[in-house]
Amino acid sequence: MTESSARANAPAKPSSRATRYTGVAMAAHWVLALGLIAALGLGWYMTGLPFSPSRLKLYNWHKWLGVTLLSLSLLRLLWRVTHRPPELPPAVAHAMPQWQHWAHNGTHHAMYLLFFAVPLLGWAYSSAAGFPIVFLGMLPLPDFVSASPELAETLKPLHGWAAWALVVLIAMHVGAALKHQFIDRDGLISRMLPGRA
Repeated sequence: MTESSARANAPAKPSSRATRYTGVAMAAHWVLALGLIAALGLGWYMTGLPFSPSRLKLYNWHKWLGVTLLSLSLLRLLWRVTHRPPELPPAVAHAMPQWQHWAHNGTHHAMYLLFFAVPLLGWAYSSAAGFPIVFLGMLPLPDFVSASPELAETLKPLHGWAAWALVVLIAMHVGAALKHQFIDRDGLISRMLPGRA
């Protein structure tokens, strides 16, 4: 066997990059996911309640969740830029058409943008409406903007629209994950689940 044929028949070297997310990335993903479900669900529920002390309490919880998720999103982004995400398994990457790669990357970038935009718009709206945020009832946070009823009327729908846009993107993300799991059966979802590789 010649040297060239030996090289051709040799097994391909595995990539040095892992194909699974780190434990920190997994924990951040699922904690953020649960927090988003809670914050979005609470936001939808509380807006339909009549004005009452209970509604004010729910608004405070919603704000505290938003501040917490904003902080977690920042930490997660810092982790992501310092730790490269795992590459797609070669079989999955080759099977996906180019538009799915674009959709995958575009959806993730848009979700990260909204992870920050939604809570920041909510914080700005609360400040403009003259309702300072006191985190956990103990830590007063600075006003994001000065009090302004006119600005509050502008920011309120923006916060809501951004939240609904995030809901749509999350639904797309979950739908794609379920497609890979139950239709393609490529095991892609296991990259974000604890357990053995």
